[in-house]
Amino acid sequence: MKKEDRNRADARFHKVNQVRSGQTDRDVAAKAVLDNMARLKALRLAREATEPPGPAVVKKARGKSPKKSGEKTPALSDWLAGQQSGGRRT
Repeated sequence: MKKEDRNRADARFHKVNQVRSGQTDRDVAAKAVLDNMARLKALRLAREATEPPGPAVVKKARGKSPKKSGEKTPALSDWLAGQQSGGRRT
């Protein structure tokens, strides 16, 4: 019997015993999901530990660009005048 087959049989056996002990199917399913997540996390961490680190990914910030030091913003009246002269009507 393969290890995978044995694990599957053990899981079925434990599920039957848990249901008999009063746990609902929802509790059993939730525990199965949590156990699977823990197993997958352990596998992922083991795989990442054996792989060499890849290149670092640099994410660009979205939105406005940061202000340069010493750069002064125009006054509101100047900005509004520039908007009107540029064809924008507000």
